[in-house]
Amino acid sequence: MENKKKVVVAFSGGLDTSYTVMYLAREKGYEVHAVCANTGGFSAEQLKTNEENAYKLGAAKYITLDVTREYYEKSLKYMIFGNVLRNGTYPISVSSERIFQGMAIARYANEIGASAIAHGSTGAGNDQVRFDMTFLVMCPDMEIITLTRDGNLSRKEEVDYLNAHGFNADFAKLKYSYNVGIWGTSICGGEILDSRQGLPESAYLKQVSKSGSEILSIGFKKGEICAVNGKAYDDKIAAIQEIERIGSAYGIGRDMHVGDTIIGIKGRVGFEAAAPMLIIGAHKFLEKFTLSKWQQYWKEQTGNWYGMFLHESQYLEPVMKDIEAMLESSQRNVNGTVTLELRPYGFSTVGVDSPDDLVKSKLGEYGETQKGWTSEDAKGFIKVTSTPLRVYYGCHKDELEEKE
Repeated sequence: MENKKKVVVAFSGGLDTSYTVMYLAREKGYEVHAVCANTGGFSAEQLKTNEENAYKLGAAKYITLDVTREYYEKSLKYMIFGNVLRNGTYPISVSSERIFQGMAIARYANEIGASAIAHGSTGAGNDQVRFDMTFLVMCPDMEIITLTRDGNLSRKEEVDYLNAHGFNADFAKLKYSYNVGIWGTSICGGEILDSRQGLPESAYLKQVSKSGSEILSIGFKKGEICAVNGKAYDDKIAAIQEIERIGSAYGIGRDMHVGDTIIGIKGRVGFEAAAPMLIIGAHKFLEKFTLSKWQQYWKEQTGNWYGMFLHESQYLEPVMKDIEAMLESSQRNVNGTVTLELRPYGFSTVGVDSPDDLVKSKLGEYGETQKGWTSEDAKGFIKVTSTPLRVYYGCHKDELEEKE
């Protein structure tokens, strides 16, 4: 054992990583360290099963690294600050977690002096980029092993190998593949492979169990969740989980995302993400009351870039810290409680109670009365504002006539 080379395998317990552990231990003679980096998607029971299976597959050591809070503190809260939804739809649920899983696994590999590091990504997805780039930066002298990608292995080939060597987990019958995390669940396979179809009810892990409607209130302090339905939360992870529990019972946060992958092909993924959609919806609504016009404008630009860089595996790009600084600064007055009305498969924003509510201005009430200016002031303002248009159409009256 002492003379064997150490390899760290990013181990999720799925087919590809199970095959990787067994093959490297049996065929290549590595001392395999199976490492599960948990970003909030694994239950205690699942982690126990992962550990048992890792040793059955031939791992010399199994370890779980819980990086959920690191993920929240270093990225997830900024995704909330930036109201990040890729293409206005997808809260980059699990894909944003890959970077933090990769960093945790890389740190462990460096700590134990591993000579190689392995993952189970295929050659047709985004995760290969996320893991490889993280390992190349953080473990520059380690070999990166990717058996599934390099051998272009089919599910059948991997299942047959595992079965032939006494590991009889039935991966082959799974119609869908799921990636579960604190920020939502992605769903691949099945009807998603046909652009003409959507997902049936049975494809979702969380079934609709409530009808009618319900009021949900979410409190924010400097842009971070501080309360749910009047109950204070210091633990932000617990607050997210509570919102997920409430919202998923209505089937909120289900959708289909189509976008451009890092490697250049189009990708389609289903997802269920009640907490992200409710939190972002509430947070964005609160910002409409508490931020200036230009704060909202520029924050939207930087939020889009932040989400794109996360998706594109650029979290370690130095500019990310600069974007985070801007996003955090923008939240200094994002305080208050947002009320939402939930119903099956959707929700509506209802109202805001905030000490920083800019709608409550002594200068005037929109559509009602003005107190901060006179009617003559308004006439002068409008006349000056119209000056560029009056100058232009004074020279190009023919174009004005065309518009008429």
